[in-house]
Amino acid sequence: MDTPLREPTFLILTALASGPMHGYGIIGEVAALSQGQLSLRPGTLYGALDRLVDAGLVEVDREEIVDGRLRRYYCLTPVGDTTLSEETERLRRNVEAATARIRDRSRSPRAVPRTAGGLA
Repeated sequence: MDTPLREPTFLILTALASGPMHGYGIIGEVAALSQGQLSLRPGTLYGALDRLVDAGLVEVDREEIVDGRLRRYYCLTPVGDTTLSEETERLRRNVEAATARIRDRSRSPRAVPRTAGGLA
């Protein structure tokens, strides 16, 4: 899977960076990381996890039966960890560039718009 990652994918990988998690744990962690801006539905999450497993970024860590239901825990693979690190660095550079532009803009006086037929 190439960078740039889509935000849900980035947040799923970020959630798993702290260690293995089951699906509903990932859903809760993604909601917390996004400050409630992204709410994954189970079907969306499990589809994403299947794609991440197929891409080699995530793998099944273990499975257990809880209340008669299978609970599958996922974790980052070394490739997933590297991908998350590279994407985090790419985003950091973008934030630095945007921050510098905003800072520079606020320091310089705004240009006065020229009117047609004015002085050259």
